[in-house]
Amino acid sequence: MSLDDVIYVICLLGCIGAGHYVKKINDETTRKFISTGLGLLVVFIASGIHALHCIISTTIGSLAVIHIHPRNGHLITFCIMFGYLIFFRLAHIFGLPNYPGHTNMIQMVLTLKVSGVAFEKTDAWKKLQKREKEIAERQNNEGAKTAEPLVEITDYDVELQNIGFLEIFHYCFNYIGVLTGPYYRYRTYLDYFEMPFKDYAPHINATLEKLKYACLYCVLYLAANYIWPLEYALTDEFYQERSFIYRLMYVWPTFFTFRMRIYTGLTLSECVCTMAGFGAYPDEADVANGEGPRKQYTHLRRDAEKRTYNFTTIVNVRVRSVETCWTFREGMRHWNICIQYWLAMNVYRLFPSKKYRTIVTLLCSAFWHGFRPGHYFCIMGAPFYVALEDVWHKLVRKDAIGLQRQIIDVIFWIAKFFAFSYLGISFLLASFTNIWKYYNSVYHIGYLSWCVFMILGVIMKSNKRSEQKEKDIKTANIEKEHLKKVD
Repeated sequence: MSLDDVIYVICLLGCIGAGHYVKKINDETTRKFISTGLGLLVVFIASGIHALHCIISTTIGSLAVIHIHPRNGHLITFCIMFGYLIFFRLAHIFGLPNYPGHTNMIQMVLTLKVSGVAFEKTDAWKKLQKREKEIAERQNNEGAKTAEPLVEITDYDVELQNIGFLEIFHYCFNYIGVLTGPYYRYRTYLDYFEMPFKDYAPHINATLEKLKYACLYCVLYLAANYIWPLEYALTDEFYQERSFIYRLMYVWPTFFTFRMRIYTGLTLSECVCTMAGFGAYPDEADVANGEGPRKQYTHLRRDAEKRTYNFTTIVNVRVRSVETCWTFREGMRHWNICIQYWLAMNVYRLFPSKKYRTIVTLLCSAFWHGFRPGHYFCIMGAPFYVALEDVWHKLVRKDAIGLQRQIIDVIFWIAKFFAFSYLGISFLLASFTNIWKYYNSVYHIGYLSWCVFMILGVIMKSNKRSEQKEKDIKTANIEKEHLKKVD
């Protein structure tokens, strides 16, 4: 492990330990300031002088949220935060020193948080405007005077319109999630200080359960990285002395190593939340990852001690589901879930063109991850494989049953992990030179085979459709002849 990784793990473990004590602070204002102070301390430990980037960008973005009209505030704040992300990553061009890797992750999370508040504020403003319009229309219509407004407005919607700089700053630099997430809404942050759920959630048991898995992932990561280091794929020996099969199969252990590393970091980040009781909600609240409660839940504070709780809001990856699901599409749904929620709500849902919203969302995701070609090779390659998988699912998997279905599922599972690994190696190799050198060494077999299977699948699907059409015509003719005989 590098020095940055050691600092990263120590910071996470420190945050986990602090959670048990921060949770016990009764005064909410004191707990809020201590949480922010711890967050700033973590940022400075991980980033040093580069922490100024985080503070400056958050300040500029927060001022935009506060002072720009909600009609366009979300778009302007989005441009400001992602624009600063460009400047931050290209700071060396302007003669500024290079930043540590973990500062990049902190800046990425802050980008989502600040712009996320702006999107929520605009969404709430639109709801308020719509409700005012409905009330005015019903006042003009005597027969509808007693009708209830269609749009439901909450105190949170109103509160967002008057959000201040200090509240956004506290939210962004709260030590819970400041290092690598998970992303959570401003509402989730407020609930931690205003709701009693944290006091009754099983925070210690939840944390210990996650820590056990985090230790397992860490051991597997260290072992796999020792046996199959990514750096070996950059050596002359790898390309000159290793066989084609060895080079092709090397994507499996390297992506396994990458997964274990990500699982370790994300699980420890979740432990920071669970130990503090952050993100705990009653089961009745119908909680979703990243979003939080989807049902009214404020009344659940009554008899809070009698309810059962979960931490679904802050779960960023469902490891078991990623590993055991059969298809690539399912695996994507369980990976980086909270970030996917942000992208779905603030990019995919709001982009005006339905035709291009998927590609724009993926481009935004790749851009958020970084500027290296590997990010785009990996993320932009995913939709092509998903389309291929969908074609063959309809051809051979959809209607299969019994043993045949089990065999097909296993084949899909193997193909899923090969696709993950083959695309993932580009994410890890990062530069175009390294990526192209590796793909050339395996003759671009992944992309070429997927193209062949796509063409074959489309032809088979077309033939199947034609056969079904002919069958339907024959059936219709038989029915007509039968009706004539009856007549």
